[in-house]
Amino acid sequence: MANDNLPEFISSLLQAQKETCPEDSVQLVQTHISLVLLAGDLVYKFKKPVNFGFLDFSTLEKRQHCCEQELLLNRRLCPEIYLDFVTVTQEGANYTLEGNGKIVEYGVKMTRMPEEKMMGNLIRTGQLDRVHIDTIVDKLTPFYQQADRTSEIDEYGTAESVAVNVLENFEQTLGFINNGALSQEQFDNISSWSKAFLTQEELFNQRIKNGSIRDCHGDLYSANICLADKVYIYDCIEFNRRFRYCDVASDIGFLAMDLDFHGLQDLSDYCIDQFCQHAGDATLKEMLNFYKCYRAYVRGKIGLFTAADPAVDEAVKKSCLEAAGKYFALAESYTK
Repeated sequence: MANDNLPEFISSLLQAQKETCPEDSVQLVQTHISLVLLAGDLVYKFKKPVNFGFLDFSTLEKRQHCCEQELLLNRRLCPEIYLDFVTVTQEGANYTLEGNGKIVEYGVKMTRMPEEKMMGNLIRTGQLDRVHIDTIVDKLTPFYQQADRTSEIDEYGTAESVAVNVLENFEQTLGFINNGALSQEQFDNISSWSKAFLTQEELFNQRIKNGSIRDCHGDLYSANICLADKVYIYDCIEFNRRFRYCDVASDIGFLAMDLDFHGLQDLSDYCIDQFCQHAGDATLKEMLNFYKCYRAYVRGKIGLFTAADPAVDEAVKKSCLEAAGKYFALAESYTK
């Protein structure tokens, strides 16, 4: 990590945590939008001051609001993890969590989940099985049934509204075509197929009539699931409701796509079959490849964004571009 590119408060807190916790338990993890400080049994998550259009953390006030929303929304599925809203204060050259100085940043304090039980690690070690999928489906089915559904939320399920998100992805990746992760042919195939699917307005309208548009999670994949003493599903989308107000097929389709990405097609199919059976959702599969394609393309786009961040090192940049290439290839596969 190139520490010169880190905010001063992060470098200061990182050093302070190393002095109070076993150093091997302290780590900084970056995403395209967050700085996550792992410190012993706790996690402190801070938002980068970025503005991608669909996401705006550019001011302290906006980051404060999104931290508050992050706590509120994620406590729907895992209140045990989301402990508190925190401030970073500055006095002279010193930065402190919950100090008495000037507030310079806001964050979220969380319980650190066991790494070996993270879904991604279970996948990597070949331990993920149908029992795990059953527990996830059992957690998600009542969540969606109880999730908010209003006439306003329903509007986000129309073909016109869904198109806003889908077409935005294509616009935001135009400058990355032929950079080694996304070819012109892939871009053309995926965009033309997606646009054609979006003309089937009645499919989208039927999903609305079925009550399938809900205040969902928005970022449902293995990186945000821990399978410990019970299922913990965290880190939902708090920064833009049009990514969270969506068809349940888009949410659960993201998880299925993620399983496909990791070569677990059988578990992916099982997950969808079990969910459709438990939720009584007879039309979800008609939308599945469309939303899988959309979600795979989003993950590819995020890989491009992260690789372009000057704060990430060369190893991270390389791995992000490699993953992005795989995601774009997967997105194209759903169009065939």
